[in-house]
Amino acid sequence: MLNSIRLRLTIWYSLILLAALGVFGIASYVYTGEMLSQNLTLSLENETEWLKDILEGRLGIERGKSRNPRSQLLPPPSAQRDTVTESEGRNESEEDYTIWNKIYEHSLLNSKKQFVDVRDKRGRVFYKSFNLGEDTLPSPPGLREYVVKVINTTLGSERIRLAAMNTKFYEIRVAYPVEEINDVLRSLFSIFIILIPIVLAISVFGGYFLAKQSLRPVEEITRTARKITATSLRERIHVKNPNDEIGRLTETLNNMIGRLEASFEQVQQFSLDASHELRTPLTIMRGEIELALRGNNRGTSYKKTLVSLLEEVLRMTSIIEGLILLAKADSGNAKLEKKPTHLNALVSEIREDAEILAEQKKISVSISRLDEATVLGDAVRLRQLMLNLIDNAIKYTPQDGKITLSLALAHGKARFTVEDTGIGIPDSELKKIFDRFYRVDKSRSRLPDGLGLGLSISRWIAEAHGGSLIAESKVGSGSKFTIILPALVDVQA
Repeated sequence: MLNSIRLRLTIWYSLILLAALGVFGIASYVYTGEMLSQNLTLSLENETEWLKDILEGRLGIERGKSRNPRSQLLPPPSAQRDTVTESEGRNESEEDYTIWNKIYEHSLLNSKKQFVDVRDKRGRVFYKSFNLGEDTLPSPPGLREYVVKVINTTLGSERIRLAAMNTKFYEIRVAYPVEEINDVLRSLFSIFIILIPIVLAISVFGGYFLAKQSLRPVEEITRTARKITATSLRERIHVKNPNDEIGRLTETLNNMIGRLEASFEQVQQFSLDASHELRTPLTIMRGEIELALRGNNRGTSYKKTLVSLLEEVLRMTSIIEGLILLAKADSGNAKLEKKPTHLNALVSEIREDAEILAEQKKISVSISRLDEATVLGDAVRLRQLMLNLIDNAIKYTPQDGKITLSLALAHGKARFTVEDTGIGIPDSELKKIFDRFYRVDKSRSRLPDGLGLGLSISRWIAEAHGGSLIAESKVGSGSKFTIILPALVDVQA
C-alpha cells in the first residue's frame, strides 16, 4: 500500500498541512497574546488620561480648591443625599457632584473587572470602584507628574496590570486582571485544538480524493500501455489535454511507442532482407553442387563448381562480416584505433584504386580539389568509408561516366566529396538509403555485387569519428556524397 503514489502524496500533503497549521496556530497564539497585552496597556493609559482630564478642570473645577472627598463612593452623591447631613451637603459643590456622576457613568460603560482608585495628595479616597472592596491599588515607585507608568503587580492573589499617574492634586490608579488575557488565550488554544484535527481530517480526505482524481489519467495510461504489445504497436494512448504534465507524458509515451514500432519494423525488415541475402548464395551453391554431381566430365565440372562456390562463400563472408561490424557498432563494442591521419595522402592513394575499379566501365576518376587536412581517426576505417562511396558511385554510374573526388578544409572541418554522373536517387528514397539491405529500386537490386550494407557501414564510420555523411541526388543527373570530419588544424581554404 505504501508503494502507491496516491497514498504517499496524501501522507506528504497531510504532514505539510499539519506543519503549516501548527506554525499558523503558534504564530496566531503569540500574535494574539502580544496584541491583547498591547491593547490592555493602551486601554489603561487612555483610561488614566481620561480621568486626569476630568479631574484637571475640563468641567470647570478650580485647581487647588479644597475637596471633601468621600471614601469608597461608587454611586454619585445625589443618590446618597438621605445619608448626608445638611452641613455636609452645603460644603459639597455642584462641581464635585458632576465629576462623580461623570466617573460613575464611565465606570458603568467599562468592564466590571476594571479597578479604579483615585486619591488626593493626602491619601484620602476621592473615588474607588466597588470591585476593589477593602483592597487598595498599590502605588508604583518612581511616579512622575503627568506621566503614565504601567507595571504588572498583584492585588491579593490576583495578577493585575496597573497604570498610575500623579497630577498636582490627585493620584490616579487604574488596573485590570491579567488573567482575562490568559482566559482569551486559553479559549483560542482550545479552538485550535478542536479545529486543527477537524481541518486536518477534512484535508486528508480531500487530498486523497484530489490525488485519486489527478492520478486517474495515469491509471488509464497504465491500462492502455498494458494492452500494447509487439503485435499492436500501432495503438496509441489517448491524449486528453496535451498542455498539462499528464498530456506531455502521454505524448512522450506515444512518441516512444512510435519509435518502438519503427524499430520493430526495421528488425523485421532486416531479418527478411538478411535471410534473402544469405539464401541467394546458398541457393546458388546448392544448384552448382547438384549440377556438378549430375555432370559426366567430373574433373572440369568440379573445378568450375569450386570456383563458383568460392565466389558465393566470399559473398556470404562479406555479408556476415558487415553484419558483425554493425552489430558491434550498435552495442558500442566496435573499436577504432584513432591517430593523426593525413586525408590528402589517403585520397591520393584511393584515387589509384578507384581508377582500377572504374577501368572496366571506362569511367574517368578525377580530383577537383585536394587540400591538406589531418584528422584524428582510424586510417583503415576511413579508407573503407571512402572506398564504399567510390564503389557505389562506380556501380550506379553508366558506361563512360565520370566520378569527381574533392577534399576541402575550412573552418576546422574536412569535407571529402564523391560526385558521380550516375542514375541518381529519388527524393522519396534519399532518407532510406542508409538503412541496412535497403535497395532503391529494381534496377539496383538486380546488381549482383550489391550487399545493401555499404552505406550503413559508411554512415557509422563517419559518426564514430565525430562527423557525418550527407547524400544529395537528382534522378538522371547523378549523386553526391559528402563526408564531414573535424580536422585537427583549422586552415582556411
